[in-house]
Amino acid sequence: MVVVGSIPAVSAKIKNHENTCKRLRSLTKRERIEIRKKEIGTKHQRKLQKYSDRFNQIFNFFLISYRKDILTFCGSYVEVEFDINGPEGKNTFRMFDDGYFKNSKISSRHPNIVKGVIIGKKSWGLQLNEWADGIVEGSFTKREILSQFSDKGIVIPDSLLIDFENRIYKKMIKRYNLKN
Repeated sequence: MVVVGSIPAVSAKIKNHENTCKRLRSLTKRERIEIRKKEIGTKHQRKLQKYSDRFNQIFNFFLISYRKDILTFCGSYVEVEFDINGPEGKNTFRMFDDGYFKNSKISSRHPNIVKGVIIGKKSWGLQLNEWADGIVEGSFTKREILSQFSDKGIVIPDSLLIDFENRIYKKMIKRYNLKN
């Protein structure tokens, strides 16, 4: 069964496709790549939008630790602006981690979440050094620090625990002038 009027519509689509192909053939390879980047983003930008299980664990750890008042001091003021058309929270954090916001203001669709995660991450780095110094000096134990998290039901990701162990080890070697 042939619908009246469908043949001209198909013919118009074919002509439009032919015109697009002619236009693309006249461009250099570099120009075609730039057009494609504008449409779908660069390979690096697309990679930032994929989240592994490990990334999700670390993201949630920083956010929960901030919200439960464990990792709240980072030593600097963090300002995240609301932008309805900005990237979502996880993507903004990935971009921040990747150095995208070094010279510009951080903006996101989820500013409170991003602010909490950034403060949690910066606070973890700052507190880690202080905790390692305290453990090496004997001011407190590793168990006391880890119990702060376990008492509030927070599970520390393995990669961050390994970093914590390594930091303590390095501080001990440095303090007691031990060699491998």
